[in-house]
Amino acid sequence: VYVFHLRGDARWSNGDPVTAHDFVYSWRRMLSPALAAEYAYLLYCLKNARAFNEGRITDFGEVGAKAPDDHTLAVTLEHPTPYFLGMQTHYAWFPVHRATVERFGRMDERDTPWTRAGNHVGNGPFKLEAWWPNEMIRVMKNDRYWNASAIRLDGIQFYPIDNQQTEERSFRAGELHLTSDIPISKVEVYQRRRPELINLHPYCGVYFYRMNVSRPPFTDARVRRAFSLAIDRQELTRNVLKGGEQPAFHYTPPNTAGYTTEHRIAFDPEQARMLLAEAGYPNGAGLPMVEILYNTSENHKRIAEAIQRMWKRHLNADVRLINQDWKVYLVSMNMLDYSVARSAWIADVLDPVNFLECFLSDGGNNRTGWSSPAFDALINQAYREADAARRARLLQDAERILLDEAPIAPIYFYTWKFLKSPQLKGVQPNALGYFRWTDMWLEENAS
Repeated sequence: VYVFHLRGDARWSNGDPVTAHDFVYSWRRMLSPALAAEYAYLLYCLKNARAFNEGRITDFGEVGAKAPDDHTLAVTLEHPTPYFLGMQTHYAWFPVHRATVERFGRMDERDTPWTRAGNHVGNGPFKLEAWWPNEMIRVMKNDRYWNASAIRLDGIQFYPIDNQQTEERSFRAGELHLTSDIPISKVEVYQRRRPELINLHPYCGVYFYRMNVSRPPFTDARVRRAFSLAIDRQELTRNVLKGGEQPAFHYTPPNTAGYTTEHRIAFDPEQARMLLAEAGYPNGAGLPMVEILYNTSENHKRIAEAIQRMWKRHLNADVRLINQDWKVYLVSMNMLDYSVARSAWIADVLDPVNFLECFLSDGGNNRTGWSSPAFDALINQAYREADAARRARLLQDAERILLDEAPIAPIYFYTWKFLKSPQLKGVQPNALGYFRWTDMWLEENAS
């Protein structure tokens, strides 16, 4: 049981007080079956949350979230959750303003305009002023924020730039203070010529390829393992990426909350060819055309081209690259309309189970068609295991099944790469990739 005592001076951006009832309402909304929230499962650690989300109970009073008064929030968990407090940084747990949500529709209604500029009411350090889809989002300092006097930025403009080359050019032109990424081709250039602008930091995330186990030839685990074994991850990180990334010989990033898997995927093209032959494709004969799906990005394209060459060289596989914009790409993955797809997972919380639970049979982030009752049982046991050593053992066994059956092929562990103007101060990166905008300020005369 956790009991939170809310500060008395917390206000929504319209002046309403932030209360414990706002959290209870928001968690009920997140778990409402009709809303079908993608991240509802993050709240399953609450007592009876999963049963409510799945419609097995209908009384939210049975869920472990109570507000005995305006400033007290009592939380009862379903099982031991060592990372519970860390999860509170994820937006799935954030409160929403009830009156605003219900002004524009039902609590559990999707795609209503309550989030639009002029409608939205928040409680953070900045408030939404303008939102032009695919062009720009502008937020301005929220004077009703409890610690507004400490906020040094008057506002922030976010530009959703898909093309990394365009973003880098905008940075060089002085149009951006901060980028979200760096084109692979520019990393060495900045390291050599402008090292004060480039930032490389540890990042708890893994880049991997999903394989659609419902589409031949990836219905056969031997084929999936063969394609994974035929990826030279060290060549990729050394000669293609060049940004400090580490080759991923397993799935969960090393030392995630002290956990590192014992199991490894080697680069072994000879073993890969043997597995392929066992599956009925000697020297690649009879393999159908393999397609690698990726969303629009110069970096994704370069990686896909390198792996295309490896699979041709080591497996004699014919591989075609398919580029789709983000929304179409997501639909293709969700509908299992692909054979191999570029994917990634960045930790929502620093715990290995956050990576492994993606591949539960009923997980919304699975997107491979793969299902393993043994894997599911191990993850569900790990959820409830209070002993750290026994919990780690359960996760080790689960990751071994995932790597052996190979619905995914891990490729590399991320570094967080971005460009930052010398004018922008107070940037403090962290392993989850969150920027603390409250800590930042601008010095216009910085060189």
